[in-house]
Amino acid sequence: MAQYSRVSGAIGLITLQNPPVNALSAAVRQGIVDTVKRALSDPKVNSVVICGQNGIFCGGADIKEFGKNMSGPPLVPMIHAIEAANKPVVAAIEGSALGGGLELALGCHYRIAHSKARLGLPEVSLGLLPAAGGTQRLPRLIGVPAALELITTGRHVTAAEALQLGVVDMVTDHSTVDAAIKFALNVAGKPLDGRRISTYPCPRQSDLDSLFEEVMQKVRKSARGAIAPVACVQAVRAAATQPYLQGMEREKELMATLFTSGQARALQYCFFAQRAVGRWSMPSGARWDTSKARPVHKAAVIGLGTMGRGITVALAQTGLSVVAVETQEKQFMEAKQAVSGMLERGAKRRGVAPALDKISYSRDIQAVADVDLVIEAVFEDMALKKTVFQQLSAVCKPGTFLCTNTSGLDVDHLASQTRNPELVVGMHFFAPAHVMKLLEVVYGPQSSPQAVATAMQLGKKMGKVSVAVGNCQGFVGNRMLKPYLEQALFLLEEGATPELVDRALEEFGFPMGVFRMSDLSGLDVGWRVRKGDGLVEPGSGQPARIRKGRRYSPLGDLLCEQGRFGQKTGRGWYQYDKPGSRVAKSDPWLHNFLEEYRARHGLVAHRIDHQEVLERCLYALINEGFRILEDGIAAGPEDIDIIYVFGYGWPRHRGGPMFYAGMVGLAKVLERLEHYHHAHPDVPYLQPCSLLRRLVASGSPPVHSWREVIKKLHSQL
Repeated sequence: MAQYSRVSGAIGLITLQNPPVNALSAAVRQGIVDTVKRALSDPKVNSVVICGQNGIFCGGADIKEFGKNMSGPPLVPMIHAIEAANKPVVAAIEGSALGGGLELALGCHYRIAHSKARLGLPEVSLGLLPAAGGTQRLPRLIGVPAALELITTGRHVTAAEALQLGVVDMVTDHSTVDAAIKFALNVAGKPLDGRRISTYPCPRQSDLDSLFEEVMQKVRKSARGAIAPVACVQAVRAAATQPYLQGMEREKELMATLFTSGQARALQYCFFAQRAVGRWSMPSGARWDTSKARPVHKAAVIGLGTMGRGITVALAQTGLSVVAVETQEKQFMEAKQAVSGMLERGAKRRGVAPALDKISYSRDIQAVADVDLVIEAVFEDMALKKTVFQQLSAVCKPGTFLCTNTSGLDVDHLASQTRNPELVVGMHFFAPAHVMKLLEVVYGPQSSPQAVATAMQLGKKMGKVSVAVGNCQGFVGNRMLKPYLEQALFLLEEGATPELVDRALEEFGFPMGVFRMSDLSGLDVGWRVRKGDGLVEPGSGQPARIRKGRRYSPLGDLLCEQGRFGQKTGRGWYQYDKPGSRVAKSDPWLHNFLEEYRARHGLVAHRIDHQEVLERCLYALINEGFRILEDGIAAGPEDIDIIYVFGYGWPRHRGGPMFYAGMVGLAKVLERLEHYHHAHPDVPYLQPCSLLRRLVASGSPPVHSWREVIKKLHSQL
């Protein structure tokens, strides 16, 4: 759909119409072809302006058409026809020109952008590349290095940066369409040979081979197994070394490979799953997303440790008034300084004023008496948190929502300490809280839909991906993490090294393996939790490797007893040149310690390969995911996958643990779990979950059909 009108006597104005972002659907493409033809054949028209309705130029291809038989005119010939036009065509860019939208603009002879517009080629984030000439025209326009950076990262740029790079010809603060019309009148009749980007040679670059080699190394490292960024480099290389039409052929070939890849399916699944997690029903049948969130104007944070500081910053950056409470004098002074620094750095990065005036600090919990919502972020200790909730219930005005940033403690138990348990929900942030995108919103049986809606809405306002989950130990993310971490320790007992396990996981696509991550966050954190659970001291007369009737690995406890807490002490699973250093080095002491441990416990080491590491760590985690679905703790597999992609570093190009299980084949996951459970009968969580068995018996339906099987399972319970 594209509307055509003649304005200012001689300008053919083409307006793209496909809300909300004027995506290039079949109907829009047909509309562009028809209206361009009409404008070019109209003798009264001497220039053409293309714009989008409702202040948005074009958000790119219509992702809903992916995977279907594409109907309507193809994009590439349509853009070529615009570029070949004998009348100047000007793109009036408002809002955004992304993906195919920017490629359309690059096919025009001139580009005028509004100062608030954003431009980019984000196809790489969907496992694809810009395949309507983007990889061929952009390097010709702005040079190879700048084009490589934009195309391989998918980064959006502001209009100011686009002007500086040479992507657009002019930026305006006023009506872009008016500016484009005025511009089009001025360039009417001027020769267009120098305005067709496909005819430009690529700007000359000294030592092209070494540039591409360097970029390819960098991209492979940051892509961690994702193939789209690598294909982007190959396509840009074709632009730099081949004539335009041959480059277009290479772009097309590479796109065909990507389009049918499992990675593109996984990345597109993530795109839709992120939207799906916002639509959620509570087990009571009440829907939080149809329940109206209450506005939050003033919020409070209790406890200004690492998490409390990050949460304070995240709230202040959204424009809320924040009361930050810390009772310990030393922590209070340090936190004030740290929060100000974080706000200033963040503001500088975003080019805005720091929100320092939004925060008031207090050492007295009474200061939260008039806030709309409180987030408690004190030390992870149930007795301490109970006291805080009792105080909040007494101090806060009626109707104040009370939220806890616990990573796994019982939210119902905290709610029971208050007068109004329906106002209590968990808001589990991930460190650093002002940076990490994930927020688990935890509801108990008494949490009101409005309380959940308010927490979800606040998370969205903070730029978080909010996922509503039920209450159980560890919620979704940490509950699944436990068997994953345990399997890594068991692998060390059986003959693996930290280096082997970490390498296998990092090659799979995690930014960090289990043991490097453990050293970074501190081994003492988990040790404290295990002590609290009564696991660190062996039970009466039980062997050290059995606790509470099941297999247990005390390896982490033994390292902590040696004062090896990770990076902070310069020793953990690895050694570091000095405390606080980030560079993990293999530690001969640790290898020796593992050999002695195995000898002491009569364990015979066997050869462990990458396949076994991945199957045991990942399938144990996935099996727990099926149990979470069976228990109704997560609404569907998408919720689990989004939690893992945004909170736990699961590689996005593998779609999340549950999607990955479907890609591997549920029957294969079931068979391997049965194999490992048979080999390790003392590890109950390796026994395949009955939901997994049921899905395999139902013919292993695709991930988006699992909810139906889960519904049937729940109706039979």
